[in-house]
Amino acid sequence: MNPTLRIQLSLMMFLEYFIKGAWFVTLGTYLTVNLKATGFETANIFSTHSLGAVLAPLLIGLLADRFFNAERLLAILHFVGAYLLFMMYRSVNATAFYPYVFLYFIAYMSSLAITNTIAFRHLSDAKKQFPSIRVWGTVGWIISGILISYFFGWDKSDAVVKGFLRNTFLLAGGASLLLSSLSFMLPKSPPLKYPAGTKQGIIAILGLDALSLLKQKDFLVFFISAILICIPLAFYYQQANPYLTAIGLPNPTAKMAIGQLSEGLCLLLIPFFLLRLGFKKTVILGIGAWVVRYLLFAYGNADDLTFMLILGIALHGICYDFLFVAGQIYTDTIAGDRYKGSAQGLVTIAMYGIGMLIGFWVAGYITEYYKAQDAASYWKSMWLSPAYIAAIVLIIFFFLFQDRKSKWRDKTPSHS
Repeated sequence: MNPTLRIQLSLMMFLEYFIKGAWFVTLGTYLTVNLKATGFETANIFSTHSLGAVLAPLLIGLLADRFFNAERLLAILHFVGAYLLFMMYRSVNATAFYPYVFLYFIAYMSSLAITNTIAFRHLSDAKKQFPSIRVWGTVGWIISGILISYFFGWDKSDAVVKGFLRNTFLLAGGASLLLSSLSFMLPKSPPLKYPAGTKQGIIAILGLDALSLLKQKDFLVFFISAILICIPLAFYYQQANPYLTAIGLPNPTAKMAIGQLSEGLCLLLIPFFLLRLGFKKTVILGIGAWVVRYLLFAYGNADDLTFMLILGIALHGICYDFLFVAGQIYTDTIAGDRYKGSAQGLVTIAMYGIGMLIGFWVAGYITEYYKAQDAASYWKSMWLSPAYIAAIVLIIFFFLFQDRKSKWRDKTPSHS
């Protein structure tokens, strides 16, 4: 790969994920402590992440693929994103905060898709080269957490009370402006020219033409399980940082970056586990890790059982990669040439749209419910809830998924 191209794409990935990591990890804490948001208001704000995931394919499919150079649209989206982050910084309550975060996630989820589009467009061998580019996104997320915890100290208990977490939006906004400027230096990525007769309507963009794949029982079971497991995932996004901050774990944001480090390492192990264990056992490990993670959170503490919390965070790689990344590979191979693109779109909307939208609202309802109960056992009861949900998903997948199409394993790429 051309060294200049490698630097350009790596920096693009670094900044793309740095931006989100700079404010999204601590969002739950900021909403609860500083904006005094209720559980339902917090759920409503986090649900914009899912709504953005649903609306982004429309923006990308109708604009980036047809009318605009991808790198120019990326510049526009991050310029707008910087403004929206500034307005989030200025918001004084959850009601004022909501419209800006809603618009922001439409822009950000679109930009996330565009960065992948640009990278894949200019890599000669994506299977071998993309992981070495994508890993810089993980590095960016980790660096943002280290800066917040160890350099600025914005997530320390006294700093949180004083409202210093609002500065995370300025940090993210500055990075967004930087990426907007650098986007004009990225390789030219003009609109795609589709062959005559190619379907590119709303149905195809949303992946709905792949619904026929649900007639296959195994794919249906996987599809439903992927939606359901996003409910426990929403608990982690919404409540992990507030929990670690509330119980007094030092530098919680930096420690949560251990999860991204784990994710990067586990990404390299996916081909090995898929080839040795097959898809079903690999996914069972992933879902089982969600159960273990939440049990560790429920029974750990920031004193003599801190190691349980750190282990729970470190399980993020297995939780995420062994289910979602493995699921993407499975979907790609089970779909066939006809539905490859649309099937991935369908699964993405199902998980990040439907699944997490339900998950954020379930998490909001459960947190409000337990707050009204015994405050002394609030966090324990709250974390046991996603553990039970994950256990139910594990049982469903274990007994109903048969992995009938065993030949799919032959198509597993040798490079993650």
